[in-house]
Amino acid sequence: MAHVDSAHSQEEMHGSFRSYTIGFLFSIILTAIPVAIVLGGWLAGSTKAIVLMAAGVLQLVVQLFFFMHLREEKKPRYNLISLLLGLVILIVIVAGSMWIMLYNTVAV
Repeated sequence: MAHVDSAHSQEEMHGSFRSYTIGFLFSIILTAIPVAIVLGGWLAGSTKAIVLMAAGVLQLVVQLFFFMHLREEKKPRYNLISLLLGLVILIVIVAGSMWIMLYNTVAV
């Protein structure tokens, strides 16, 4: 019985063919949309930037849920906590860099 339970839990942890296929299709769509927008010149300015960033964030979410199995974790969520810490560090670095580049003018 123990072998069956461990095999079942291994299957749950790694997802199914259907889950991987859905994730792959979402990834293809979320890659094709920005490529079409950029190559076709459909949007311009800040609208284009917002749509491209939104597609990137959605792509990250699809990768985390369908391929990294973030939602299937039953124990303490160490992976999620590590991911959130990494995102906070990334946001601080990017926001700080942008702030320095935009507002650090040298008066002569």
